[in-house]
Amino acid sequence: MNSTRDPTRDSTPGPALDGAPAPAASLDIGLLRTFLAVVDCGGFALAAESLSLTPSAISGHVKRLEQGAGAVLLERTTRSFTLTQAGELLYAYARNIVALERELRVRLHGAPARGRLRIGSSEDFAGTWLPRMLQAFRRWHPDVSVELKVGVTADLLRQQERGRLDIVFGKQCSRTTGGGELLWEEDLAWVHAADAPFDPAAEIQLAAFPEPCVYREAAVAALARVGRPWRLAFESSSMAGCLSAARAGFAVTAVARSQVREGLRVLDARDRMPALPKARFCAFVREGAPAAQALTDAVREAGRQHRFGETRGW
Repeated sequence: MNSTRDPTRDSTPGPALDGAPAPAASLDIGLLRTFLAVVDCGGFALAAESLSLTPSAISGHVKRLEQGAGAVLLERTTRSFTLTQAGELLYAYARNIVALERELRVRLHGAPARGRLRIGSSEDFAGTWLPRMLQAFRRWHPDVSVELKVGVTADLLRQQERGRLDIVFGKQCSRTTGGGELLWEEDLAWVHAADAPFDPAAEIQLAAFPEPCVYREAAVAALARVGRPWRLAFESSSMAGCLSAARAGFAVTAVARSQVREGLRVLDARDRMPALPKARFCAFVREGAPAAQALTDAVREAGRQHRFGETRGW
């Protein structure tokens, strides 16, 4: 008896987990969010912090998602993980699914936000990531007018305390300071001109923001920790200024990895440069500002989509 194959069905299943049920007809979007958080944050503990869950709950969510998908998504070791081929595929689809679900909820539940949104942003947010995020936000909330003030995080937070800003996008280099909502973490890196010689034995010529600045504080603390001599060779209130000084080859500066651009190279232990801490990019939202929370969600999503926690840029 001849059988006819239904061309709309794929008869070749993906790699199945031992004892796992057949792939479900649908995948729980909450589990997809957890999976995205694990990948984007770079680990179960950071994902748990981001989602206000316990690491064991995160692990349980991923296991349930793998059972539902019928495939192993993460190859884990004691200290790290890598995405399997199935995990890479699911990550790409899950990112779009979650983004569409969020946009649909915005459109279905109540009217879009209205009024004025006063935003404070550190320069690295305002000069690179924030414009794209504001574009998406304006599509969802066309009746919100935006005012943007760029400055140093500490100064912006003081203005927020005085009621002048609804939301501040800034950074920290410590898990114990401030009460901001974590968006992502990212490695800091020393950068210098790619085409200029760098003498590992010489005094460090440092380019930095004026105080207070978490990049400057992290750089100075790291150099002091290893007893590396340095002097402030260039000070600028502009990120572009510090990067230009590094690109010109007469100074070294500390920046987030996603800020590394053409013409710069990263200095490391081979150059006798000490390790730098991670920068924690956070949102500080004033209570009673729903539009600010909506923008925070958009920023977090963009950060995860571009996986700033890894050493990738735009």
